[in-house]
Amino acid sequence: MSNRLQERLGALSATRLKGMRRGIEKESLRALPDGKLALTPHPLALGSALTHPHITTDFSESQLELITGVHGGVESALEELTRVHQFTYRVLDTLGDERLWVSSMPCGLPTDETIPIGRYGSSNVGRAKSVYRMGLSHRYGRRMQTISGIHYNWSLPEVSSEQYFALIRNFRRHAFLLLYLFGASPALCSSFVAGRPHELQPLGDGSMFMPHGTSLRMGRLGYQSDAQASLAVSYNSLEGYGASLQDALTRPWPAYEAIGIRNLGGDYNQLATSLLQIENEFYGTIRPKRVINPGERPLHALRERGVEYVEVRLMDLDPFETVGINAQTMRFIDVFLLHCLLSDSPDDTPQEIADLARNQHLTAARGREPGLRLLRGGSEVSLADWGVELAEQCLPIAAALDAAHGGGTQHVDAVRAALAALQDPDSLPSARVLAAIEQQHGNSFVGFVRAQSEQTRAALLALPFSAEQQAAFERMTAESIQEQKRIEAADTMPFEIYREQYVSPARLGMTRGRVAALAA
Repeated sequence: MSNRLQERLGALSATRLKGMRRGIEKESLRALPDGKLALTPHPLALGSALTHPHITTDFSESQLELITGVHGGVESALEELTRVHQFTYRVLDTLGDERLWVSSMPCGLPTDETIPIGRYGSSNVGRAKSVYRMGLSHRYGRRMQTISGIHYNWSLPEVSSEQYFALIRNFRRHAFLLLYLFGASPALCSSFVAGRPHELQPLGDGSMFMPHGTSLRMGRLGYQSDAQASLAVSYNSLEGYGASLQDALTRPWPAYEAIGIRNLGGDYNQLATSLLQIENEFYGTIRPKRVINPGERPLHALRERGVEYVEVRLMDLDPFETVGINAQTMRFIDVFLLHCLLSDSPDDTPQEIADLARNQHLTAARGREPGLRLLRGGSEVSLADWGVELAEQCLPIAAALDAAHGGGTQHVDAVRAALAALQDPDSLPSARVLAAIEQQHGNSFVGFVRAQSEQTRAALLALPFSAEQQAAFERMTAESIQEQKRIEAADTMPFEIYREQYVSPARLGMTRGRVAALAA
């Protein structure tokens, strides 16, 4: 551990360390017992997907997103995530036999055009959400959008935007370690790659895999696009990041111009013909974030009020964990993010950005391959050696967190478990998934995930859930439906005017001239 890192750690008070906050957003497909996608609408008993604070949908009407509030402790965040799962499962159980698919890579999918897009009612804001998803389906295909994961939102008190961007640069440098340790999607259902080029190997009948893969979700089959590959977004400052994003949000893209805003029948194809329709379309392993005001663009909020927290976006669902993640993994992420914040963080360069993309793809596809080497500062280094070096630097940070929380060894234990996993690739979730598929499910990815999904469903339905908890969730359902109706009743503006105003460059918080000057 460098002296500077030690000094910065020493300067962090226990009060600030205890002020760390985290929240979880978890996506999961609704699936039928036979492993096929459920094509039913979002259940009304779960409330309005537009306005419910904890239960919504992601890309697809069949893709639930379960959200916690902001928590001071790992355990309380997990407890809330578990309660949201319990209510959701009780609703699904009452309605039939759907269950949540516990893998990041999707269940058996129907033809692309029959995968249902999320619907959010007749208000302008609700329609815009659906049109945005229609745009994603035209640009990338619906299959890619059904990939699910966990987003981990994290903050520490008294951290400036500049410091958050330093954290982000280091996170991108070292993200391979999280992919290696927690990637859990080394295999998939053949229906996902039907008609697409890929480098996967067949696994039994109907499954494909990478023998040393960790996270196919974060590899070349995941959230990738040629258009976005042309973006070399820099994270050296909020100004530079904002300029890159503004360019992508306002630059016409010929392939998307060819799609057009509307089809010949007048239905909307997409929100805009620019490289990105809106900020959320930009795929990254981590994002700077700020809570937005109603109707505000995320980039405007960042520019006006600075970074409030970061959103870690590369975590796979762990099919062996009831809610997709456990406390030890969360504690490791907390320590890892503190390491990213406290370590020296030189500016990124176009060459480094290209090297990091290569490292990500290599780790996703071949992370457990013995002797795999990544690029660091232009030279090759062993993934395992680099990972051990980082994890060892994390030990004093873990010890400081344990001390701030009144003793115990839970954070240090999380880092020691990571060090052990770096020496024993067979213990990793990605290796355990493959072993279970091969040894217990006749080389069937769908067979394995069906069994894990059924086990998870039974475990969550068996947990105690009080009448008070049930009533509180039913109240939220009713309130969210009323809130959606209120929004719909208050709308007076024609949708086309709403759309034009929403995607207008003026809403992004800076003029084009100012952006051009910054980018120069």
